[in-house]
Amino acid sequence: MATKEIILNKIQILITNNFETPEAAFHFFDKDSDGKLSKSEIVKLLKEAEINGFIRGLVSSKLIEGYDKDGDGLINWEEFKFAIDEITDDSK
Repeated sequence: MATKEIILNKIQILITNNFETPEAAFHFFDKDSDGKLSKSEIVKLLKEAEINGFIRGLVSSKLIEGYDKDGDGLINWEEFKFAIDEITDDSK
């Protein structure tokens, strides 16, 4: 199974290579434009980051569990930014 570091690195590569800013990536994956990423939207992000289909559901649940600070079951921009900042800090 892919480690957390490998998964986060793939997400960072996806965002860095395909978007001008993390905010642009957030808005791209926020398909319903509600300002929050649902589990299904996160699964699409993980698919684009080439995370194995078998573990996408589990990884999306763990990402929500780890970064959903307000407990609504979704990832808003502030929570997404926090996650991206953490990924960036870990890669230095």
